[in-house]
Amino acid sequence: MGERKILITIGRQTGAGGRSVGRALAERLGISYYDKELLDRAAKESGFAPEVIERHDEKPTHSFLYSLVMDGHGLGFPAGYGSVPLDHQIFLAEFNTIKKIAEEESCVIVGRCADYALEENPDLLTVFLYADEDDKIACMMKESGLSETKTRELIMKQDHMRANYYNYFSSKKWGNSNTYDLCINTSTFGYEGTVDIIMKAIENRK
Repeated sequence: MGERKILITIGRQTGAGGRSVGRALAERLGISYYDKELLDRAAKESGFAPEVIERHDEKPTHSFLYSLVMDGHGLGFPAGYGSVPLDHQIFLAEFNTIKKIAEEESCVIVGRCADYALEENPDLLTVFLYADEDDKIACMMKESGLSETKTRELIMKQDHMRANYYNYFSSKKWGNSNTYDLCINTSTFGYEGTVDIIMKAIENRK
């Protein structure tokens, strides 16, 4: 057997600090971090135009009619996918890229149903981050510059899309504690404290 990898997937509520925690964790471990970086690689390896991958990233599946209309007509889609709905093509491109990355190296991956793609990998540790509503709003207001009302709407919309995407493509339930090894409230522990908890979990895993 080869040396055991460190593979950590992070599911997250909008505004709960998924990117900040993921980057800090990868840096502390000295391993690669994938968030939007994964999209660039998926585009290169699948033949999809990067903007097509971006447009459908973590978005819930569209109607069958939409997929029939949109599939493959001069929009930067690779040949040979014709009969598969576009949303499924994008998901499979990201799914396959995640599996390749995990075969190559230790890494932290944020979102994209990565825990589902790697669920049979014995090196995997799955994490879900959530936070108190006020903290999520404050975080996203700072990031987006929107009003509190608009930010609240943005959080609800993004989390609704993530949940629908995850629940549709995986066999699991987004945000359900039974789905993950660790569920952590970043409001309680802070970003650095959350990284500490995940580090300890890596040390103590069987």
